[in-house]
Formats: sequence, C-alpha cells, structure tokens
Amino acid sequence: MKKFLHIGRVCIKTKGKEKGKIAVIVDIIDENYALVDGPEIKRRRCNLGHLQPTEKRIDIPKGASHEEVVKALGS
Repeated sequence: MKKFLHIGRVCIKTKGKEKGKIAVIVDIIDENYALVDGPEIKRRRCNLGHLQPTEKRIDIPKGASHEEVVKALGS
C-alpha cells in the first residue's frame, strides 16, 4: 500500500470516467484496491494506482456513509 493512502485521505481520480474528481478513501480493501466515495462520484472499489493523493485528510471512521464523507469535506 502506498504511504499516504489511509482512510480519510482526499485524492483525485486519475483514470476512468470520474477522472479529475475528488475521491475520499473510506476503506482499504487490499494492497491494490480501496473503497472510495465523494461528492461527485459513486461509492466504488478503486485501483490505488488510479488515485493521486493530496495533502488533505478528513477525519472519518472506516466505512463512513456518503453523507458523512460529504459533510466532512464541506467543513
């Protein structure tokens, strides 16, 4: 797993139909995949190689709901 990819890490999707959108890591599935959610994307499994981590991290619990993620991003 990449060093900066933890639950609550705000990332930018770099591939796929959601390229350029903000994604937050909600859970780590394994060394290659994470569960992501965000204000403009559906909750889904994402290849860690398709995420560009930012310096921002939000305080959310593992498996946080979509509403919790959006609320934490807004504050």
